[in-house]
This record gives sequence, C-alpha cells and structure tokens, in this order.
Amino acid sequence: MAHEYRATIRWKADGSNFTENRYSRGHVWIFDGGIEVPASASPSVVPLPLSREDAVDPEEAFVAAISSCHMLTFLSIAAKKRYTIDRYEDHALGVMTKNEKGKLFVSKVTLDPIIEFSGDKIPTPEQIAELHHLSHQECFIANSVLTEIVVAGLPNH
Repeated sequence: MAHEYRATIRWKADGSNFTENRYSRGHVWIFDGGIEVPASASPSVVPLPLSREDAVDPEEAFVAAISSCHMLTFLSIAAKKRYTIDRYEDHALGVMTKNEKGKLFVSKVTLDPIIEFSGDKIPTPEQIAELHHLSHQECFIANSVLTEIVVAGLPNH
C-alpha cells in the first residue's frame, strides 16, 4: 500500500534584482491542515539579509525529520515492549561534507537523545541500545536516505 505525503512550497519575488542573485531566499512550507512554516536558505550557505535567521532551512529540516522519525519509532517500539517513557529530547547534529563527486551533502546525522523512563519496567543500557537499533531499522526516513545515522555512545547500526 502506497502512502502519499504532500507539501506546498511557496516563494514570491520581492522586487529585488533577481538576475543579480540578490533575491530573498525566504519562502513558506505549507503542510496538510494548513500549518505554515517559514523557511529559507541557511545563513551559512546564503548570507543575510538574503536568507532569514527566523526560518527553518532544508538542512535543519532534514536533520529534524531523521530525529523525529527515529523518536516516533523508538516510542512505538518501547510502548509495545511495555516500557513507559516520560520524556524524550534529542539534540541531533547534521554534518555536511563533500561526496566523491565534490558535491555537498549531509553525510552524517548524530542523534543524542535524553530519555526518561518510569514505572516498574526500566530497560537496561543494553535494552536501550537494542531499542535504538530496532528504531533505526524501522524508521521510514532512515530507510530513505544515504546519510550515515548514528546514536551518540552506541556502536553504528
């Protein structure tokens, strides 16, 4: 069964000199339900004021999507194993390098989650590592990208 996901990306010229590459990179991502997210090029790629500091850039969104998918998968697997999680916070880090063709790409994402368990059944560090391993194997986004994805402090998958 195929699932479809849609996003509308909207940009409009702001009257700047487009052919001189001086146009604003600010745009909007619109998702189902009408949620709008301000987006822009990363200020590290396109200097201010052409980019926006108060917007999400595609590289940040990519890292967030990987982290979010891993977390949602982790929560699902933990619930099925009857572990109770009170809090999950991840400080994910994406690194962009050049590939063998000299093109920039997000080559590695390191997830660094802090997870608080409660209840009578608390997983051991080994069981937590196994939950992360299973989460990585089942995460839709991780299965869709070439980027190396690691969880800090754990062996690579």
